[in-house]
Amino acid sequence: MTRSPSAVTQVVAIGIGAALFFVLGRFVAIPTPVPNTSISIQYAILAVFAVLYGPWVGALAGFIGHLLIDATGYGIWISWELASGVFGLVVGLLLLRNAIGDGEFTRATAARFSLAVVLANAVAWLLVAPLGDLLIYSEPANKVWTQGALAFVSNSITACVLGTVILSVYARTRTRTGSLSHDR
Repeated sequence: MTRSPSAVTQVVAIGIGAALFFVLGRFVAIPTPVPNTSISIQYAILAVFAVLYGPWVGALAGFIGHLLIDATGYGIWISWELASGVFGLVVGLLLLRNAIGDGEFTRATAARFSLAVVLANAVAWLLVAPLGDLLIYSEPANKVWTQGALAFVSNSITACVLGTVILSVYARTRTRTGSLSHDR
C-alpha cells in the first residue's frame, strides 16, 4: 500500500486538481440540448486526483474547480459546486485502500474504481445537485432531475473510461513493490 501523501503534497494536488478541473470544464465541455448541462471530461481527472491523493483533495479540488467554472460562466450555483465536491469525496473514500501508487492496477481495481465513480455520480447528480436546486433555488423539478440524470450518465461514462485509462497508464509508470532485486 502506498503511504498517504503529505499535507504539502495534498495542498499542491488541490491547487493543480482545481486548475485542471476549471480548464477542462470551462474550455473542453461538450454542450448538450439540456440547459446548463454539458458532457464533462474533468470528472475523470477529479476521480484520478481523489484516488491518488485522497478524499479531501478530491472534495476540495472538485468544489473549487466547479466554483471557478461557474464564477466565470453561469454564475455561482452552490448546489452543483457541492455536488462536484461530493463526487470527489465519495470516489476518494471508496478507494482509500489501493496499490495504484505501487504499480498495481488489476481488473479488480478497475472494476472497483468504476463502481466508485458510478456511486459517486449517483450521489452527486441524482441527489445533491437536484435536491439543492429544488431547496435552494426553487427550480422546476422536471428540469433539475433531467439535468441530474444527464450529468449522472455522461459523467459516469467519461470518468469510468478516461479515469481507468489514466490510472492504468499511471500504475505502469510506477515501480512495483519488491520488483527490484539485488545482483551479486
